[in-house]
Amino acid sequence: MAEKVARGIVDTSVVIDLERIEPAELPAEIAISAVSLAELAAGPHATRDGSERARRQDRLQRTEAAFDPIPFDAAAARAFGRIYEAVAAAGRKPRGRRATNLLIAATALAAGLPLYTRNPDDFAGLADLVEVKPVALPAG
Repeated sequence: MAEKVARGIVDTSVVIDLERIEPAELPAEIAISAVSLAELAAGPHATRDGSERARRQDRLQRTEAAFDPIPFDAAAARAFGRIYEAVAAAGRKPRGRRATNLLIAATALAAGLPLYTRNPDDFAGLADLVEVKPVALPAG
């Protein structure tokens, strides 16, 4: 059995599915980026469905109560330049709808932490900078 990583950053995809993910898939101590909190704060405003809006608001409030997010600070801003270059060098667009994921990756790089995600393809080309750990949902 692999040794469990002490600490890691989970991206927004993991936060959304956190209750469904087996604890063995995650680090012993879970951290989030302030960027994930921003994505979650936008979530209730991105739907017109009242029950979905309520679910998203509940998730935001539970996340705010459970985590003290790692800020996107000057070190993360500098790390973003390296992330941007690596993605561009891999022939991918470092802008667009997945740009916030790259900001989360920059936070992980600056903090020296692995990044846990349900969407590892969003972080293709970053293996030399950030340890990306795919997280799966249980079967069924």
